[in-house]
Amino acid sequence: MVVGDSLLDVDTVGRAAKLSPDGPVPVVQTQSEETRAGGAGLTAALAAADGGRVVLVTPLADDADAATLRAVLPDAVELVAVPWAGSTPVKHRIRAGGQTVARVDRGGATGAVGPLPPAVTAALAGADAVVVADYGYGTTADPALRELLTATARRRPVVWDPHPRGAAPVPGCRLVTPNAPEALGADPGPRPDVAAVADRALELRREWAAGTVVVTLGPAGALATVGEDGVLAVPAPPVVAGDTCGAGDRFASAAGWALAAGSLPTEAVAVAVAAASAYVAAPAPAPAGSGVLVASGGCFDLLHAGHVATLEAARALGDRLVVCVNSDASVARLKGPGRPLQPQADRVRILRALACVDDVVVFDEDTPEQVLRTLRPQLWVKGGDYSGVAVPEAAVLAGWGGRVVTVPFLAGRSTTRLAELAVARA
Repeated sequence: MVVGDSLLDVDTVGRAAKLSPDGPVPVVQTQSEETRAGGAGLTAALAAADGGRVVLVTPLADDADAATLRAVLPDAVELVAVPWAGSTPVKHRIRAGGQTVARVDRGGATGAVGPLPPAVTAALAGADAVVVADYGYGTTADPALRELLTATARRRPVVWDPHPRGAAPVPGCRLVTPNAPEALGADPGPRPDVAAVADRALELRREWAAGTVVVTLGPAGALATVGEDGVLAVPAPPVVAGDTCGAGDRFASAAGWALAAGSLPTEAVAVAVAAASAYVAAPAPAPAGSGVLVASGGCFDLLHAGHVATLEAARALGDRLVVCVNSDASVARLKGPGRPLQPQADRVRILRALACVDDVVVFDEDTPEQVLRTLRPQLWVKGGDYSGVAVPEAAVLAGWGGRVVTVPFLAGRSTTRLAELAVARA
């Protein structure tokens, strides 16, 4: 279950090829526009994507933007709307070349939260876990809702994602998840003082009467309190970060599911760090004019010299290489019982450590056709053992003018052979 302030997010994506003659600002030629739920709405949508029933309790204004917000919520999210006298907050980003060049905000005027409908009490009573997404528009200050959340925190895990303009978390939250600027009250810069963050996290744990306070540190991972005076650093896997918008929502939604499944808070933090890192690392189609995007793929169950030779050759053909990796379930279907030998998290981490690899994406299907439609690479590179062989992905790439190419391979290198040698020599 998710409780909190919802926003409407609008992204206008285009290409900026010149500056405006009436000012030093880019002229963005629109290519697409996406409208989606933000704030608590995004947290609920991300939680729903992980599976299971998700109820969203959120104040909604009586305006056109609120109607749009209702329409873009996924079908898997059950909405319990609370009357609100404010106006729907809208965050409109203008993006070009993979970067935000301007942001226009409107709405968000605060007003009284209306009487809570009975469905709120019923939803909290049946929730396995609750995630509170506070965006500073007044939801978490409502006395009736705070009373219900306080009672819920005594019997169910509550994850509270706070906001500087919001109310303090209710006592007894299992996990409170401020980022470093929220915890310290100031922007700590690109490399936060870990000792200062640890001290502040322990202070906040006592101040908020929380079970665990975890301060998120972006690419550095997170720092979680352990007991009265301990701290645990949870590093993030190395990723080439793309758009970080929504990373905090992904962290909170993943932590909520982990706690609902019975994980300890520190275990939930590790799950959430991995989920947030994967979220910001999800590759997008290469922006127009950014060079040649090359993709390659495979299981990479035991990375060997043949894999490295193929990936180095692939990277040399373009400006960016994205590796598509079969998920654990996909490998098991393709390779049979006992495979994979290494879980996908380990395989992804090893691949990202290669200098020739710019990004990694995991796919669940037996073939990478769907992820290729998302990436739209100009080249799909296969090892030389596929020379002269009809590759099913060729028809997919032809849809946007891409093509399959093969590169030489090193004979005698294979995951199966390495596994057999390891068994023989054990």
